[in-house]
Amino acid sequence: MKHDRSRELFEQAQTYIPGGVNSPVRAFKSVGGNPLFIKGGEGAYVIDSDDNRYVDYVGAYGPLILGHRDESVLAALSEQLKAGLGYGATTEAEVEIAKKICEFVPSLEQVRLVTSGTEATMSAIRLARGFTRRDLIVKFEGCYHGHVDGLLVKAGSGALTLGEPDSLGVPKAYTDLTHVLTYNDSEGVKAFFKEHGERVACIIVEPIAGNMNCVPPVPEFLETLRSCCDEFGSVLIFDEVMTGFRVALGGAQSVYGVTPDLTALGKVIGGGLPVGAFGGRKEIMDNIAPNGAVYQAGTLSGSPLAVAAGLAMLDAVSAPGFYEKLAATAETMLSGMQERAAAAGVPFTTNQVGGMFGCFFSALDKVTSYADVMAGDASAFQTYFHTMLENGVYLAPSAYEAGFVSSAHGTEEIQLTLDAAEKAFTRITHSDYPKN
Repeated sequence: MKHDRSRELFEQAQTYIPGGVNSPVRAFKSVGGNPLFIKGGEGAYVIDSDDNRYVDYVGAYGPLILGHRDESVLAALSEQLKAGLGYGATTEAEVEIAKKICEFVPSLEQVRLVTSGTEATMSAIRLARGFTRRDLIVKFEGCYHGHVDGLLVKAGSGALTLGEPDSLGVPKAYTDLTHVLTYNDSEGVKAFFKEHGERVACIIVEPIAGNMNCVPPVPEFLETLRSCCDEFGSVLIFDEVMTGFRVALGGAQSVYGVTPDLTALGKVIGGGLPVGAFGGRKEIMDNIAPNGAVYQAGTLSGSPLAVAAGLAMLDAVSAPGFYEKLAATAETMLSGMQERAAAAGVPFTTNQVGGMFGCFFSALDKVTSYADVMAGDASAFQTYFHTMLENGVYLAPSAYEAGFVSSAHGTEEIQLTLDAAEKAFTRITHSDYPKN
C-alpha cells in the first residue's frame, strides 16, 4: 500500500499542530512509522487519504458500535441540522435521552450531560468529594480517566505509594490526594481501606480496564470495591465512558452485577459526536448545582446534534439480540486468531467482553493486571500492527488500547482479518523479535 498523501499531510500537520496530531496515540510513536490520515468511513471500513481501505477495529475508540455512517444516525443528524445546531437552552431531546439512559442503566436515578468523558469523570469526582466532604481518591494502576490533573498519576509500586504527577504542569499537591492501587488486587484494596478508608472520598475504576488494552475484572474484585465503599462511606464511581452501552445495554455493571454510586459515560451515547455524562443515586446528584453547592456547567452540554445521534444509537443497540451478535462475531475472530497464532508458534492470548477485545503477545493463559500487560512482547505487537495494516486491517496504533467489533463487521471482514493475522504471525515467527 502507498501512503504518500498521509506522509505529506503529516509533514504539514507538524508545522501547525503540536506533534502533528490532536491526541498523542494517533502519532504512531509506539509502533513506528507515519500515522494514517483518514478521510472517510463506510460500514466496517475506513478509507485513508491515499484511498486505501481497511477493516476498522478502532471504531473511533469505541463509540461507532454500528459502524461508520449508519443510516439511522445520519438521518437523525440530518433532521436536527434542519432545526439548528444549538440553543444554549434545555431541549425536549435532552429529557428523552436522560430518561432512556436511566431506564437502561438502573443505578442511574439521575444523569447530567457534559461534552467529554474527561468532564464526566472530573465532575463525578468533584461531586463525590462534595458529597462526602473528603479529599482522598483511589484509582488503579493502568486505568485512565481522562487528562484530569488529579488523575494523571504514575502507577505506584506499592499500594500506599503517594501519587506523583505523570505530566509536567501538574502540581504534586494535586496528585498527593490520589492513591494508586493495583487493579484486580482485592487484598490490596482491603488493606488500604483498613488504614485510610475514613479519609477516602471515592474509588474510581474502569470496571473493564480498556486503557491497558482490555483487562476484565477477576472474580470478587468489583464486589470488594463495593463492600469497602459501603463500610467506610466512600463513593464508588464506575468509569464506563468506554464500556457503557458498549459491552451490554446496561454497561459493565450489568455484566458483573455490581452497582456503583456514580457512573461516568460517553462515546456511544453521542453516536460518535463529542459527549459525556455522569449520573447515579439521586441523593448524591442532588448536590450538583443548581440544587446543591457542587458547581458544574458547560456551554455545549446537551448538544442537540450529539443528543440526536445518541438517541438513534440507543434505539439501535436496544434491539433484541444486538449485543449477543457482537459477542459472537468477536469470539469467532479471536478464536481464529488464537488457532493461527498457535499454529505459528507465537505466544498469544486474548481477552473479550461482548464486542470489546484485547490481544496480547504473551504466554500467559489470561492477562489480568497492568504488570501482565507490560510484560507482553512490544516488538511482536509492532510487527503485528504493521503487517495487519499492510493487509487492510486497521488497529489502534498501541499495544495498550482495546479493540472493538461493530454490528457492521460480518463474515467477509472477519475472514480478511484472519488472513492478515496469519501473515502477521508468520512474519513474527521468522523475525528476530524475542517472545515472552
